[in-house]
Amino acid sequence: MASRVPHDRSGQLKQIESGLLPGEQIVAVYDAIGTGTGFIGLTDRRVIVQDTSFVGKKVALTSIPYNKITSVSVLSNKSWAGGYFSTGSIAVHVGTQTYVVEFRGDHKSHHVHDVILQHIS
Repeated sequence: MASRVPHDRSGQLKQIESGLLPGEQIVAVYDAIGTGTGFIGLTDRRVIVQDTSFVGKKVALTSIPYNKITSVSVLSNKSWAGGYFSTGSIAVHVGTQTYVVEFRGDHKSHHVHDVILQHIS
């Protein structure tokens, strides 16, 4: 399975694989840059965000079912109408909570955005 799943780091992929529910399939696992978020995983059932911003060096692995996501945003300093994503950042909105994830490549933000949008539309 690992060779077919788009991912940045095999350790992150293995972490997502170890927590899969029966029948659940991984779509992608992408490393995040910046403060707070370690990575984002997408499955056919949920979004999984690793948050490293807790006090005391605690790490949270948060599962977000697609039906709880209210919207997904592309964070950009250029016009989205131009047909491209100029930054590698997205925001996933879940009620009053927003998870911002920044990537090393704009194609990753595009892929994450599209996968989430397909599941919440």
